[in-house]
Amino acid sequence: MYRGEHMKRELIKRGILDTVLMIVLAIVFAFNYMLFVVKNQFAPAGFNGIATMIEYKTGFSVGYFSLIINVPLCLFAFFFIDRGFAAKTFVFSVVYSVCLLILQTESVLSVISRFQYDAQGVDTIFPALIAGAVGGYVYGVSFRRNASTGGADVVAKFVSKKNPMLNFFWINFAINAVIALASYFVYAEPDGAGGFLYEYKPVCLCMLYCFLSSMVGNSIIKGSKSAYKFLIITTHTDEIEREIFLKLKHSATKIAAEGAYSRSHLDVLLCVVNKRQLIEFRDILAKYDNTFSFVETVNEIYGNFVNVKNEDNWVKKTLEKAEKVILPQKGEGKPSSEQHAAEQPKE
Repeated sequence: MYRGEHMKRELIKRGILDTVLMIVLAIVFAFNYMLFVVKNQFAPAGFNGIATMIEYKTGFSVGYFSLIINVPLCLFAFFFIDRGFAAKTFVFSVVYSVCLLILQTESVLSVISRFQYDAQGVDTIFPALIAGAVGGYVYGVSFRRNASTGGADVVAKFVSKKNPMLNFFWINFAINAVIALASYFVYAEPDGAGGFLYEYKPVCLCMLYCFLSSMVGNSIIKGSKSAYKFLIITTHTDEIEREIFLKLKHSATKIAAEGAYSRSHLDVLLCVVNKRQLIEFRDILAKYDNTFSFVETVNEIYGNFVNVKNEDNWVKKTLEKAEKVILPQKGEGKPSSEQHAAEQPKE
C-alpha cells in the first residue's frame, strides 16, 4: 500500500516537473526564433520552417500557424502514439505559440529588437549556427522527457514507432530536407526585370540548421554520462578483481568462459568504469601476463546503483565487505605453502 502511494507521488512529481520543463523549453524556443531566425531569411526546420516561409510571404504569424497545425497533431499523437507524449507536446506547442504572439506585439517587439541578430545578408551562417544549436538542445531535452516540439517531430515519432529500426532524428532530417528545397523558391528576390533572382543561401542555411540541431539533439538523447566497458580475458581474475575494487572502488562481474581452441576453462571479467579512471584501469591490466581485454564506449548507465551509493558510509561498508570476501582473512592461521605460492604476485 505504501509502495503504491509512493510511486503515485513520484509520478505526480515527475509530471509536474516535466510540465514546467516543457514550458521553459517552449519559451526558449520562441526567443530562439525571434532573435536568430526571423531577421535572417531562412526556414529553420520542420513545420516551423513552413510557418516561417508562410509568414515571410503573407505576414500570417507563426504563432497562429503553430496552433492550427499542432493541436490536431497532438490529438493524433494522443490516440496513435503515446498519451504522455501527446500531452507534453501539447503544452509545449501552446506555450510556444502564445509566447511568439506576445513577442510579436509592437510593445514587446520594440524592446527585443535591440537584441535581435540581424546579419543583413552578411555572415548569416552565424545566426543559423546559434539557432541550430539552441534548437537541437530543445529537441534533445524534449525527447528525453518523452515529448517533442510538435510539427514534423510528431510525424517522425509516428514513423519511428512503426519502424523502430529507423533513427528518429534522421527521419526528421529527411523531412526537413524537403522543406529546405522549398525555401529556394520562397526566398527568391525580384531581379528588377520582372523575374526573380534565386540563390541557394536559404537552402544551405536551412540544411545547416537542420543538421546541427539533429546532431546536438542526438548527442543529448544518447546522454552525457559516458563510461567505458572492459571485457577482460585473463588467468589472473582474482588479482585483477582485487585491484579493481581497492584502487578504483568498483566491482566487476565474473563470467565463466571456455577457450574455443584450447577448450580450457577460465573466468572473464566485465567491468564499467568512468572516463577519469581509464588510465588507471589500463595500468592495472598492464601488470599481468596472459591478459587480453577490449573496451567499448557506454553512452549512459541506468540502474539503482546511484541510490545505493547515496547511503551513508557506502564506501566504508563496501570495502569492509570486500576485505572479508576478497582479501585473506586475519586470524585464520598461516596459509599452506601452496596457497602462499599462489597468492604471490607474478613476476
